[in-house]
Amino acid sequence: MMYNSTRDRSVQVSAAQAIAAGISTEGGLFVPSQLPRLTAADIEALVSMTYVERATAVLSRFLTDFTEDEVRDCATSAYTVERFGSEEPAPLHTLEDGVYIQELWHGPTCAFKDMALQILPHLMRVSAAKTADGKEIVILVATSGDTGKAALEGFRDAPHTRILVFYPEEGVSPMQKLQMTTQEGGNVGVCAIRGNFDDAQSGVKAIFTDPAVRERLASQGMQFSSANSINWGRLVPQIVYYISAYCDLLKNGTISMGEAINIAVPTGNFGNILAAYYAREMGLPVARLICASNCNNVLTDFLSTGTYDRNRDFHTTISPSMDILISSNLERLLYHLSDGNDKEVADLMAQLSEKGCYTVSDAVREKVSALFASGWCDDEQTMAVIREVYDTHGYLCDTHTAVAVGVYRQYREQTGDTTPVVIASTANPYKFSASVLRALDDTVTCADEFARVDMLHERTGCPVPTPLASLKDKTPRFTGCCDRDTMEQAVYDLLGVR
Repeated sequence: MMYNSTRDRSVQVSAAQAIAAGISTEGGLFVPSQLPRLTAADIEALVSMTYVERATAVLSRFLTDFTEDEVRDCATSAYTVERFGSEEPAPLHTLEDGVYIQELWHGPTCAFKDMALQILPHLMRVSAAKTADGKEIVILVATSGDTGKAALEGFRDAPHTRILVFYPEEGVSPMQKLQMTTQEGGNVGVCAIRGNFDDAQSGVKAIFTDPAVRERLASQGMQFSSANSINWGRLVPQIVYYISAYCDLLKNGTISMGEAINIAVPTGNFGNILAAYYAREMGLPVARLICASNCNNVLTDFLSTGTYDRNRDFHTTISPSMDILISSNLERLLYHLSDGNDKEVADLMAQLSEKGCYTVSDAVREKVSALFASGWCDDEQTMAVIREVYDTHGYLCDTHTAVAVGVYRQYREQTGDTTPVVIASTANPYKFSASVLRALDDTVTCADEFARVDMLHERTGCPVPTPLASLKDKTPRFTGCCDRDTMEQAVYDLLGVR
């Protein structure tokens, strides 16, 4: 299988080349030239497999320049009991009849990004051996919270690799910030940016696509890549857990083969729900993809109108990993729905860069409407969902999962659609203890992060994850901060490039 750039389909690379490069030189994202298909027999065969075996089977269909043994080794090394607590790293929890929460946060950083970022370093290692000609890989990451820590942990002390993470100074939760700034490892670097996630993401993309920067790093024996979901190697493992959820529902006898499900996903950068789209296009029986946003609802508006407009107020919310106005992975969807029209996609992305908005064709808009439902919740609604779900079901969810639950309920009420639904749960609630605790008891005013963790534990009895509890006495290693226009120099400083 080969991969094309969304902005120039004449660019054609292997999976290893796409993963090692991260992004195409003209700024496009790599997409598979065609999608592999899963038949009912294929899905039936996956039902009895472990998660590692399912991952191997699915990923081998996309990574055709890897041997099956290489793919299996990557999956086996990533999805260990030590890292995820069991042989089922993405278990399903039944919230109520027909509503299933897929918990994607049992990994070492307590967020769904672990599902991809525990395997990406292994995919990168194999890819670099095939393509990088001995260069040191420099992973450059912009994060709205969870990706940063998960990438840092995944690439910590990986050989021939450096990783640099930029995060919005005031745009992550205290726990997320502490996770990143205390990160251990000899090959890691972390820097705050004065601005929001979009500033960090735009800065990273500008650095990636600057020929002068690439040449300067090449002179030092270095090559950029990415751990953001713009990297195909970060996105493709996410396809696996949606297919695995369907297999688990079959295994439990909850659904029958061929019965359709809906999937609801809280999303900001569009990668997580795009993975569900890919699973659907491969043949997984999925009826509707429900895109859940917070009050930074640029995706909600796009999916309902066909116009993407980032020219709006940016809101800092209690679901910070979704505080995004430029959803990078939407570009991949536009490429597929325009039947690979790279010129059209390049023009839309140029409009977004120059004017901050674009409108898709009627043909694309009709396809979007057929696939996606959308909605959004503000902070008050989100906290109400956390409280109601806990009071009614005894289940504690974080602020992002609560957005998805709230939007799904809006959708069900508006449409009457009771198709079984899998809701992606993206983070452990203790990562956002202040907001979750306030949702349960709005009289709490405690300012200390770990005191709030203790209070939430006393209030609910839910166990505090060891990776978060162990942060209590750690001193931050990284305290630097830069502006959007000084990110390039910050990269050189962190790498020691003179």
